[in-house]
Parts: sequence; structure tokens; C-alpha cells
Amino acid sequence: MTKQDPRKILVIGGVAGGASAAARMRRLDEHADITMLERGRDVSFSNCALPYFLGGEIEDADTLRLLDPQTFWDHYRIKALPLHEALSINRQEKTVRVRDLQNNVETDMPYDLLYLSPGASPIMPKSIEGIDLVHVFSVRNVQDVEKIAEWLDTKQVKKAAVIGGGFIGVEVMENLVEKGLQVSLIDMAPQVMMPFDHDMAQFLHKEIVDHGVELILGDGLHSIQEDGVTLQSGKKVAAEAVIMAIGVLPEVKLAKEAGLAIGETGGILVDRRMRTSDPSIYAVGDAVELTHFQTGQKTKLALAGPALRQARVAANSENDMAEMVPDVVGSSALRVFSLNAACTGLSERACRAEGIQYQVAFVVPMDKVGIMPGASPVFFKLIYELGSGRVLGAQAVGQGAVDKRIDVIATLLRFKGTILDLKNIELCYSPVFSTARDVVTMAALTACNISDGLVKQVMFTQLRDLHEEGALIIDVREADEYALGHIKGAKNIPLSQLRERLEELPKDQPLYVHCRSGQRSYNAARALMQLGFEEVYNVAGSFVALCWYEYYQDKTQGRDPIVTAYNFE
Repeated sequence: MTKQDPRKILVIGGVAGGASAAARMRRLDEHADITMLERGRDVSFSNCALPYFLGGEIEDADTLRLLDPQTFWDHYRIKALPLHEALSINRQEKTVRVRDLQNNVETDMPYDLLYLSPGASPIMPKSIEGIDLVHVFSVRNVQDVEKIAEWLDTKQVKKAAVIGGGFIGVEVMENLVEKGLQVSLIDMAPQVMMPFDHDMAQFLHKEIVDHGVELILGDGLHSIQEDGVTLQSGKKVAAEAVIMAIGVLPEVKLAKEAGLAIGETGGILVDRRMRTSDPSIYAVGDAVELTHFQTGQKTKLALAGPALRQARVAANSENDMAEMVPDVVGSSALRVFSLNAACTGLSERACRAEGIQYQVAFVVPMDKVGIMPGASPVFFKLIYELGSGRVLGAQAVGQGAVDKRIDVIATLLRFKGTILDLKNIELCYSPVFSTARDVVTMAALTACNISDGLVKQVMFTQLRDLHEEGALIIDVREADEYALGHIKGAKNIPLSQLRERLEELPKDQPLYVHCRSGQRSYNAARALMQLGFEEVYNVAGSFVALCWYEYYQDKTQGRDPIVTAYNFE
């Protein structure tokens, strides 16, 4: 092509994927004729920030809009056309049938290259009675949250039901609570946030119920009424507003009708350069099928970061800068009131599904030096492969910077690093930011100790079963700590007195040793193993993790606590 004969580049869909592809194409080709179509009102907005408008953290909806059509033209010479819907693709003629939704006029737009970024649409099952009622909403764009906010204010809504405990559901729930509403969060799964394992989700459950939310799990939506919802169990939940957040489906109708290949997960099939089965058509974002870096399995991932990387690769591919988009590991983070949560790579659930033999190291160190103001514990779970020690994934929950710890693991995953590599990584340190041995280092050291046979462990999640079986549980905290709350029936022998009281411990039965977080009890376990006690197990996570883990289940199931008092510090 020459300057007199510029390439015609048509982009369907704006926001992260489409807008980024269009902007990258302009930076690589100043002469291209680039047009971007967006079915909605806004061509570029921060969809990840939408829930935070509902709680007032983002005060003005206009700030959610990142670039308007005039700015696209002024800065990039891109013709951005909102309220223009792509109806069909004629691959032989290389045209797209487009409807101007404002004027109800249809035209055919030619292209040399076509980029698809249709995104994913919220699941709104028509089979659910009442799904079309006026007080039922989804969250996909700025207009959606504006409508929700207007309904909440004009109707003076006091109670809301959020259906779905994934990212959008939890974030909407948090923001509605911040707005002062009484909220019910409902999910048919046994936990919120399925990328996390069940044990880690319990920390989030406690935080949710502590903020007055009615958390209903294991019970799906049956129908919606004007004054609330009815669940599959028959339970009725009062609500003047219902937010649907049960998931999304890739928008592949346009691609499918054009005869483009669709992958096994239902997303648009693309190669490592984001090219579809038609060499003139690329696809990026939530609508495409991806490959998981660790398992090789096909997957979908509705996250902004991967969409931006895909858009760059797709644009580079047509400008003599061919590169391959990396497979995904699924790194993500969210805030739940005062807690932050993040995860990357494989969970225990995923490892079991893939038949991967794995081990877990679980630690509860402080996020910064304990004497510093604001220091708080981090619940950190490291998952690694048995034998090789290859790190498979990690999850973290705490009030501090859990995201940066998970980012370290996400980086390590890309290079197939092991627990030995993680143990030796040199990280920044200052008392205001971390401890000299950072959270991830502590997890790696624990994993190495387990792999080297220096300690045997049980998880804090096993303590209820051990308690009910009458196992001998040894609490090595000091007497004043024990008095504030302990496992019923546990024997208190502080670490400072352990060597003088060995005669109180039998050598013919297993000993399960715990402290506050698992560090003192590790020292106790090491001593006992060298003093003639063979069956000694350190309780990973120990008492503080146990209290967080048991709290929500005790409260919701009405069961008898195994602790005399919860201690969350």
C-alpha cells in the first residue's frame, strides 16, 4: 500500500481490546484509514471501575469515560463511531454491514483488515421468571451503572439482591453496602470467587458477613418478583433492586454467522497472533478462546490485561513485527471491604482436575515489620508440584499489599520457576513495605522445609476433624494468649517451657502442634522430632487462620465452635 492507497482498517468494538488495537495500528501506520465501531454510547470507558460509581468512590460517571470520538480523531485520526452496530460480515467482498442506530440507516463499510473486539455479554437467562422486570439490572457499561444509580436514588431503595459471587457481583455488593443499602449476595456455588480455593474463600466470607451482608451460598436463583427474589430452595429474599452478575458469555454471533471458526469453549478461535480462521480478520478480548500456560487446556478469560496484550500483538502482526501472544495464567485481584485478595496460576481445585500431584505451603506472616503502624497478617497459600518443586500457583488475602506478592509468583510462573528459585529471589525491603523475609520468601522456605522432610504438616482446615477424633493438639503459645481463646481440649505447653515438660507428651501417638501463625509451632515440631517424638505435625496457618476459617461456617451452619473464643489478630 502507498500513502495514496491507505489500508482500510475496521475495528468492531471499543473499550480495552478494540480501542487498543486501533491506537496501536495508528502508531504503526500513520497513513491507514482506521474506523472503530461501537454499538454502545461510549467508545472507551473503564469497565473494571463501573461498580465503584455505585458506591460513590467514583463520584462522576463522566470520569468513567476515557476517550470520546473527538479525542480519538484529534489524537489518533481514528474515526470512532458510537451507536453503530455491525450486523454482518461479507468475507468475500470484505465489507461489514453496519447500522447507524441513531438514524436507523444501514451501509456497507469496506475493509482490508478487520479487528473483532465484541466482548462478552452478561448472562440474563430468559428462563428465569421476572428477568425482564424494570428493577433487574446487569453491569456492562456506563449506561448500566447510571441506570442502577438512578433507580436506587429515585426509588429510595433500601434492600438489594446481587446474584453471583464473582468479581462483578462481589464488587457491586461492596459498593451497595458502602452506599448504605442492606444487601443479599446470592450464589449457587458453595463459595464466592471460584478462582480461589474454598479455604481461602472463607476469609472473604467472614469479611462479607461482618459488614452486614446476607451471604447465601449453594442456592441458585429461581424467579424474580417486584419485591424480591425466590431461590431454588424456596427461600424468599426481599429486594427492591436485583443486580445480575452470574457470569458472561462471549459475543460470537457475528463471527459465527460469518463462518469463522469457533473454539471448543465457545470463544472465537485464534492463533498465537490473534488471527482468526480468515487471514484478514483478527479477534481480541473477552470473545476469544485462549490457552492456559500451565495446563495447555483451552479457556476464556474476561480480564483487561490480557485483552490489551492481545490487541498489541494483533496490530503488530500486520506491521512486520510478528510476535506471539503469551498463554494465560489468570492473575487477578480484588478488594472486599478492608481485605485485599489476589491469585495466580493453578488452584488446588485445578490441580486435582488436571491430575497434577501437588503440595501446599501455607503461611501467615505480617505484611510489614510487626512494630510498624498498620502491620497486618497475610494469609498466603503457595501451590507447587511434588518432586520437581515447580511453582504452580498462589493465593493471598490480607489488608496489605497482597497483589505485589502474587505478582512475584505470576512472574515466576512465566519462567517455570521452582520453590528454590523463589527462596532465592532478592526483593526490596524496608520496614514500612515488608519484612526482611518477605511473605513469598517465607512461603518458599516453608515449602523447602516440607520437601526436605524437616517438618510434616496438616492444614488448619483439618483441625475440626482432628478435634472431633480426639487427636492430641498441642498449643505452644504463651498462657496469656491461650487464655484469650484456644481450641477446646488443646493442651497448652508454651514453646518457652516445652523442653522442660517433655514428660507430659506421649511418644506413641501423633502430636499436632500449633501456635498463632505456625512459626513457633514449626520450631516446636523441629525440637520434638529431634527429641524422640516421631509423629509430629505442624499445623499450617495455626490458630489465627483457624478462627477466620471456622467463623463463617459456625455462624451460618449453627454448629458448635471448636474454639473457646475467636481471635482474628
